[in-house]
Amino acid sequence: MSELPTPAATPAAIVDALKAVAGNPPKVRASFAKGRCVRGTYAPSDRAAEITRSLSFTKPSRVLARFSVGGGNPGVSDTNNLVLRGFSFRLGDDTDILTETAPVHFARTLDQMLAFLEARIPGADGKPDSEKVRAFSAANPETLNQAKYVAARRLPGSLAGTTYWGVHAFPATNARGETRFIKFKVAPVVCDVSLSEDEARTKSADFLHEDLARRIAAGDVRFNVMALLDRPGDPIMDVTLRWPDEDNREQVRLGTIVITSLEANEACDGAIFNPVNLADGIGHPPDEIFAARRSSYTISLAKRR
Repeated sequence: MSELPTPAATPAAIVDALKAVAGNPPKVRASFAKGRCVRGTYAPSDRAAEITRSLSFTKPSRVLARFSVGGGNPGVSDTNNLVLRGFSFRLGDDTDILTETAPVHFARTLDQMLAFLEARIPGADGKPDSEKVRAFSAANPETLNQAKYVAARRLPGSLAGTTYWGVHAFPATNARGETRFIKFKVAPVVCDVSLSEDEARTKSADFLHEDLARRIAAGDVRFNVMALLDRPGDPIMDVTLRWPDEDNREQVRLGTIVITSLEANEACDGAIFNPVNLADGIGHPPDEIFAARRSSYTISLAKRR
């Protein structure tokens, strides 16, 4: 592994680095800066209680959610296929879940995350040092897993027609007191929608948001919230790795989210979707990246205010 920054990385340093990579745009999120706030409902399945006793997942609730496009640039084009799409949602007042269009994170530890970002901060010419990026990537190949996953897939053609993943392993406890690790997967009820390169060239820079508005008006935005079930030996501490055979393993539908209306962005921008906000029955993942999220999200909110 390459030499990492000293002293150890802090959540504040991560936020500063995320902002620097994006060119320090003011008063926006450090990551997933471009987004659209929506509202909806959640209805649990009859199997949700097998996995968790959390009332957030076993009882119907209202939903506040935000669809987003990755990176810290609020002007990023929706045709950019190098950045993630995100879907953050709050069930009632008790549980916030963050998902994105890749099943892995780009760094295993906070030190590695900071080094990854610092290698990509633009220089005087507005571009990162390509030699520095190549050297870091060669020494830290696991940090390319996310980018490789994204690059292997076509451009998402709809925020409502895209599968979103949670990269962390959450301990879920059911009413019998049984605990196992799960990963969240949020999949469109109908099917994924993607575009070819030729189709993408015909789209506007904000086509995803325009498409979302049309689909909500047509009552066509529904997602199944799935729990992927763990197996012995799964790498629950390393968010750069997928679980073995993750696409084909056992999963349980916890419930269904229906997005019913657009919402003023202020409803989502005035606070944060805080991933540590979890009702009893879903515990905090044990990995280092998750542990840093609470402070980093609060710091980012303070900076954009």
